[in-house]
Amino acid sequence: MDEQNTHILVVDDEPYIVEMIAMSLRYTGYRVSSAGSGEEALSVAAATPPDLIVLDVMLPDVPGFELLRMLRRTTDAPVLFLTARDAVEDRVHGLTLGADDYVTKPFSLEELAARIAAILRRARGGGVAVGEPDYLRYADLAMDEDGHEVWRNDHHIALSPTEFALLRYLLRNAGRVVSRAQILEHVWHYDFNGDSTVVDSYIRYLRRKVDAFDPPLIETVRGVGYTLRLPRELR
Repeated sequence: MDEQNTHILVVDDEPYIVEMIAMSLRYTGYRVSSAGSGEEALSVAAATPPDLIVLDVMLPDVPGFELLRMLRRTTDAPVLFLTARDAVEDRVHGLTLGADDYVTKPFSLEELAARIAAILRRARGGGVAVGEPDYLRYADLAMDEDGHEVWRNDHHIALSPTEFALLRYLLRNAGRVVSRAQILEHVWHYDFNGDSTVVDSYIRYLRRKVDAFDPPLIETVRGVGYTLRLPRELR
């Protein structure tokens, strides 16, 4: 990953938090811009498109959730929500809107940096070994890894970078049950007390898209994890 060519936009109305995050990310090598309001964030993103956005939920002019909708009109950059609100429904709401991760205050700069790096790897398709096939297939589901496109029964399915990474992991392990911990490690690339509810949320999102067609392919194995496989009667 070329950090020097990676532009991160930090949006928070607390100057000391912005400065702390910006200094840490610049030390790592990223280019960092900042904004203290929704209006400023829209202006900065339009002038210099970011590769990733760190976005506070509580802003003085526009709620972070609403700002994400507005930003999505001009950029598909991955978004990490940063907020003091740690209720499960808030996390799920943010992820439903298309955010890629969610960090609550107070936080460690090391964890924040690790999650940013993981999001960027997913967005760029990192971790694909040389020599692997461009297409992954199971039943009528097909994935173009290089083109970041997915089809089911010849219907194109639009996925966020995180949804794509999760489906890719399930496809690579089709027929094998993987645990939430394994998914967190391989898709989110962290194992420091990872919140497994994010896995359950993204499985729901994938089901709405991938299993909108029959037969359903994503199966929950109670007490174990998830797998991608045909229903028993079709195997």
